[in-house]
Amino acid sequence: MTEPRIAVLLPCYNEEAAIAQTVAGFRAALPSATIYVYDNNSKDRTVEVAHAAGAVVRSERMQGKGNVVRRMFADIDADVYVMADGDATYDAEAAPQLVRRLIEEQLDMVVGSRVTQQDAAYRRGHVMGNKLLTGMLAKLFGRSFTDILSGYRVFSRRFVKSFPVLSGGFEIETEISVHALELRMPVGEVETRYFARPEGSASKLSTYSDGFRILNTIVTLYRIERPLLFFGAIGGLLALLALALGIPLAITYYHTHLVPRLPTAIMATGLIILAALCLFAGLILDTVVRGRREVRRLAYLGHPAPGG
Repeated sequence: MTEPRIAVLLPCYNEEAAIAQTVAGFRAALPSATIYVYDNNSKDRTVEVAHAAGAVVRSERMQGKGNVVRRMFADIDADVYVMADGDATYDAEAAPQLVRRLIEEQLDMVVGSRVTQQDAAYRRGHVMGNKLLTGMLAKLFGRSFTDILSGYRVFSRRFVKSFPVLSGGFEIETEISVHALELRMPVGEVETRYFARPEGSASKLSTYSDGFRILNTIVTLYRIERPLLFFGAIGGLLALLALALGIPLAITYYHTHLVPRLPTAIMATGLIILAALCLFAGLILDTVVRGRREVRRLAYLGHPAPGG
């Protein structure tokens, strides 16, 4: 069996202080891999340092990690894709283990679940936020990963080439996780060490604004992927409100044959109509989503399994 072509993908924005160490780490761990650094409008010497470290350097002008990942997945042709950040926080030595598991078990994605004993590795609130978002994803989609926000992942070719990247920013990891869950891909997790950033390197993640963007992405993806449940829940709430308003009117009408609160009756009728519309919208969209999912599944099946 021929050796798989491995591509290491490193999206970067102002990582002059860490990119050389990151490239060197993956070069030592995966000597046969091609290392790509995609610069995202850096204002420092990231491009020069990455070139000097021996990486293939390219650029993406649309700002945001999701936009960079979209470009990398479209441009690069390989059998196995290793994606990490260019900030030297992920353990490059674990890459061979992640790749080996992907190939041996014919998985489509292996997530490097972050484990650290360094307090400085995570910013304040990130651990709790990650747990809340991971738990929410599990509740909404039935299953999840232990670390949905990890940027350290290994993909098969059929995952990358069947994934229509829509996100523009740091919510890309959430979209990747939902894509794997919705197509019921074989996936795995491996615990990997997570380090603090090198001195001179600063995080680009905003705890609250990016956290809300990720939360909004989860809700949006739930609406898109599970429209019957989403709109059915809204319709159910509207129907309950209509019943709460309408039952007293029905009782009054039964005893007096009068409708003393006509505006309330009109409102209850309108709420029932809206509830029915929500239900039918959910049914129609569920059919559309099923067709889209079948198309994505066929695109996924158009590529061989890793190691196959």
